[in-house]
Amino acid sequence: MTDGLVLPTLRRAREADSWRRRSRRVRQLRRILPALVGLILLVLAGFVALAMFAAPRTRLVEAETPIQLVSPKFVGQDRKGRAFTLTARTATRDPADYDRVILDQPVLLLRRDPGEPIRVSARTGDFNESEHILKLKGDVRLNSGDISFATGTSSFDTALGELVGDGAIQGVGSLGEINAKSYGVYDRGDRLVFGGGVSTRLEPRSGP
Repeated sequence: MTDGLVLPTLRRAREADSWRRRSRRVRQLRRILPALVGLILLVLAGFVALAMFAAPRTRLVEAETPIQLVSPKFVGQDRKGRAFTLTARTATRDPADYDRVILDQPVLLLRRDPGEPIRVSARTGDFNESEHILKLKGDVRLNSGDISFATGTSSFDTALGELVGDGAIQGVGSLGEINAKSYGVYDRGDRLVFGGGVSTRLEPRSGP
């Protein structure tokens, strides 16, 4: 009879001891888990703050870095389907104006059919894509077959296919030397118009 009473007592003691251990673990977890959640939230807040401070600097560096092409070549057509080619030493996208491309040593070729193309070169160029205007500046040279002219600035409308200039121009055409204060090249060189104090010196071609 004594042994029968001892066994249940020992079992209840073990169960009570196991329950107390589980109870202690639960109390410990109740203290640890909130602290762990708070630590995780603190770390996440730190990452968010770091990203907020780093993002503007990253965008600023990207915005200040211009896009540049070396030895670019642009091929296009005007509204009448006449082809032109534009090359340069470098082409740099203006970071402050996405439509503006700055050109170093640009060369414009206006195709003629028939006839040699008109070659227009300059020290610098400024092309506005939205306005379809190419501005050439500095030692602008026009050459094609028997014509050769020099001027300070020139403007080419890529939509109309017209080349014009408001500055002084001088050179040699099919009839002789020509000096003027403005000019226009139309119909791909078939029609040259000079204006503003035009002076010429005719040089008749030698013949039999």
